[in-house]
Formats: sequence, C-alpha cells, structure tokens
Amino acid sequence: MTLPRTPSFRLDGLRAFVPGGTRGIGLGCAAALAEAGAHVTVASRGSGGVEEAVEALRGAGFAADGGVLDVADLDAVDAFLDARAPFDVLCNAAGLARHGPAADTTPADFDAVAGVNLRAAYFLAQKVAARMEGPGSIIQISSQMGHVGGVDRAVYCATKHGVEGMTKAMAIEWGPRGIRVNTVCPTFIRTPLTAPTFADPERRAWIEAKIKLGRVGEVEDVMGAVVWLAGAASGMVTGTAILIDGGWTAD
Repeated sequence: MTLPRTPSFRLDGLRAFVPGGTRGIGLGCAAALAEAGAHVTVASRGSGGVEEAVEALRGAGFAADGGVLDVADLDAVDAFLDARAPFDVLCNAAGLARHGPAADTTPADFDAVAGVNLRAAYFLAQKVAARMEGPGSIIQISSQMGHVGGVDRAVYCATKHGVEGMTKAMAIEWGPRGIRVNTVCPTFIRTPLTAPTFADPERRAWIEAKIKLGRVGEVEDVMGAVVWLAGAASGMVTGTAILIDGGWTAD
C-alpha cells in the first residue's frame, strides 16, 4: 500500500506581494510567507515603514524588498507592478477604517474607506492576476465583519461584504487559469491600530463576550492560514473565506 503524502507547506521559489505589509496583521502575513520560503515584497504609503519592515525581514534571514505605494492610486499600482517580475501570491493587507454611527457617515468617509477596502482591493487583484504567468493565489485580508454586522461599522461592513462577493466571482472567472482567490477573515486582533478599541472597557467587554474561545486574537493567529492559502497545501481551495474569529460568527 502506498500512502498519500501531505502537500508541502513550503513556498520556496514563489514571489509574494503584501500591500499593507509593514505593520500589524500585514507584517505578520509578510513574515509568515517569508519564513515559509517566499520572496516577499511589502508596500505601504510611508517609506519609513517599508524600510523598517524590510530591514526586520532581512535581519531574520528572509528574502524581502519593498516600495512606497498608495494602493488607491491605480496608475501607481501599474507602475509598481510593471517594475517587478510577476508575483505568484498576492496577500492584500491594505485597509482603512473610519468607524462611527451610520447616521453620521459622510460621503468623504464612505469614499475613503471604500476606495481602499473595496476599489483598491478589486483592482489590485485584477492587476496582479493579469500579470501572473502560471497558477497563483490571491488572498484578501477581509474581516469577520464581511459576514456579520457590527456597532459603528456600517461602512466597514459594506466594504468587507463587497470583498467577499468579488472574491467568489473572481474565483469562478480565474479558476481555469489555476488562480485561486480566497479571503482570510479575522476577528479583533491585538495591534497598535486596535489599541483604542481594547482600551474602551465597554467595547472590550462586547468583543470578549462574542469570541467563544474567551480571548482576543493575536497576529500569530492569522499567519498559518495565510501560508496555507498561498501554497500547494490548499490547492483545491478557492472562492471561500477562512474565518479566524474564535467562534464569533458561529451564532
């Protein structure tokens, strides 16, 4: 009897692009992909963050480079991609949140959040996929809020629900080319950006009551799913969402 062998979780020889990969969840994704063997290119709007992230990745012995990029500027995205070899993996961690009551949302706030979370995410996927020369993996860092609603999060939820829908459609369209498209949907993850939320006793109590595992998420909780979706171990997975929510959406 010949036993089947588990597909490799290694990403050696692959090129991965991580917009928003200089802090928080994005930096965790970049580190995870690099540790698994991929050459990682990180990008963000600030040069200081890019330099610091690349230095940290290289200091750990990983292959990495980076560049300044505003993902909402589609001409800049084209120029950024044209200056580099095609990527095998896109892990889009760029995102924006302006939370508040739906009754108080301004058109400017809506446009800013939708411009990064939905419009930029859509065209990043389109442009990276168009340049892929073989099978590839596109991973959108979405949110549990792409599957439920949340207090003061109407705009954010709208954009993340949109990301979930476009991911399914792109998976159908690009499947024949071997390009897989999926989302990773974390719950509240402890990062500098979420520190103000966790500092509010009422909000923290609401969060902890919804997470069935009894703790908030850490960046490390997201990293394994990203490595799995990037490579051969998830070769039949496309058009789906990996919920890393501690049971939040199980209700």
